Amino acid sequence: MMRIGLLGCGNIGHIIARHAEGFTIPAVYDTKPERAKEIADLCNGKAYGDFAAFLEADTDIVVEAASVGAARAHAQEVLEHKKNLVIMSVGALTDQELREGLVAVARQTGTKIYVPSGAIFGLDNVKIGQISPISKLLLKTTKSPQSLGLDAPIRRRIFSGKAHECIKLYPKNVNVSVAMGLAAGQDADVELWVDPAADKNIHELFIEGDFGETYIRVTNVPSPENPATSYLAALSILSLLKNLDSPLVIGT
Repeated sequence: MMRIGLLGCGNIGHIIARHAEGFTIPAVYDTKPERAKEIADLCNGKAYGDFAAFLEADTDIVVEAASVGAARAHAQEVLEHKKNLVIMSVGALTDQELREGLVAVARQTGTKIYVPSGAIFGLDNVKIGQISPISKLLLKTTKSPQSLGLDAPIRRRIFSGKAHECIKLYPKNVNVSVAMGLAAGQDADVELWVDPAADKNIHELFIEGDFGETYIRVTNVPSPENPATSYLAALSILSLLKNLDSPLVIGT
């Protein structure tokens, strides 16, 4: 059975721990020891407050469910310890130097870096952009003023540009666009809208290319435990973990 080291003990970490089927979580790390202990108790694992000791635990793969900062700080060290890595905070990979460095280390160590689909559908098919040109790759995201920390009495667009620019301004809100760009092999265009009438996050994908065109709209239900977290994003990482060892691979 696959052994997971959990890096980050927030809402997604709790969901992973409570739905650990087909894998075990023997090691849990967080900068706040009490949070690590809480999740470790849920999954009969061991809590770590020292990252070096956490890396020495007997695990096959480390799941980063913490933050962009944590992913940037620890990803390379995880790979150097010959452990596969799941990066939930994919915004970290907008740093081209970091991304290329991690890929190089993964090649050297024979490890893999996994990016879950997160809060969107259709990401696997976006990968056709690496083979056949995509002429339009646009993500339009609509969120409430509260989720963006803004006072906005009317619906308005607050950003229009490239994903790598948007992540600098809204690091917790546009991981979807970064994942899209990585899948397609090109930087995605992003429109970020704030709407006081929105009670759920809405992601709309517009994709055009030699294959034709597609439109996908996803209305995300917040996690029951934390409205700031997409429940779909949490489920996507569970799906990834469940299928890593499967002999039958579905999707591109």
